This record gives sequence, C-alpha cells and structure tokens, in this order.
Amino acid sequence: MTSADEIAERYLKRAIAEMNELGSEIAQKAGPEAPHVLGSGHPLADIFMLKYTPQPAELQEGVAFFGRAGQAILKSLQRLRADPTAIYGTNVVKLAEAELTDARAWIERELHIVQPKVVVIMGDDAREFVNELEFPLSSPVDAETGVLQEWTPTTQSLMTPNVDTSLDEQDAKRAFWEAFKALGPWWAEQPPY
Repeated sequence: MTSADEIAERYLKRAIAEMNELGSEIAQKAGPEAPHVLGSGHPLADIFMLKYTPQPAELQEGVAFFGRAGQAILKSLQRLRADPTAIYGTNVVKLAEAELTDARAWIERELHIVQPKVVVIMGDDAREFVNELEFPLSSPVDAETGVLQEWTPTTQSLMTPNVDTSLDEQDAKRAFWEAFKALGPWWAEQPPY
C-alpha cells in the first residue's frame, strides 16, 4: 500500500520534472544570449504570485521576484507568519521580447503544475492577462484589491497593486500591504505542512 507521504513525494517529483522541462523550453525559445526569467519557489505551492513584467535584476539573474520585490514579499510574509516555502512566483513576460501567445501557454502550464490554492495577481496588467486566459472553469477577476475572490472552483485570487511600482512611495507601499495582508487570515486557516 502506498502512503500519503509517498504519493506526495511522487507529485513533487513530477512537478519538479515538469518545471524543469518548462524552464528548458523557455531558455531554448530565448536563445543563448537573450535574457529570460523563470519562476521561483515551491513547485506545488499554495500561493502563486504573478506580476506582469520582470525588473532588471530579475532579467540579470533569470529568476522571478529576485531583488527588491522578492525582499518586500518575504518581509510581508514574515509579518503574516506565512511560510515563504509555500510560495511560487512568476512573471507573465518571461523573455525580453516575448509573444503573448507563448506567455499564455507558459502561465497556463505553471498554473496546472503548481495547482495553487490562491493566485496573487499584482497589478492591472497581470489581472487583464489572467482574465484573458482560457483557464478551465475560471471567473473574471475583479479589480478590487485586498479581497479574496473565487477564480476557479479550487483556486481563489487576490488582487494587489503592482509590487514593483509600490516600493518607492510610502502611500503606495501602504496600499500594497493593505491588499496583500488579506493572505494572513486565509493562511492562518490552512493546515500545517
């Protein structure tokens, strides 16, 4: 008989293999010299963070949420007492010159692999992109920030301001935090890992 831990381990190994395959496809599409950015975090995360475009530090390192945005998210998660290892973060745009048809397919694959419980959508560009996805049984995400919404029957969404544009001004930081902190009560209700 197979135990729950063995089943979980098999799902994790499959998710890692699928993410590695996706990363290879993105790198191949980018070519050897073009910068590209891959998602980062746990491949079976409860929380899937999505922002639209990578920042220069992300392009340089090739990792989503590298730099200021990642540090801001980590500090916010600490304030909420949420486990940062339960997070996966990615960008809609993965290549310096990406076509949205590729971006759409890649994001859909990431969502299918991760199967998150919550998708944190950062900014209106990311929300518009998500609303254009043809994701099974999804409902449009409303622009209201800080409110958990049903996106699919198994996944909620949370709209926040764009974290990258929220870091330089106190009012913008406060607006981001006010929206993001809605994860706190939700996280507190989740069973421990």
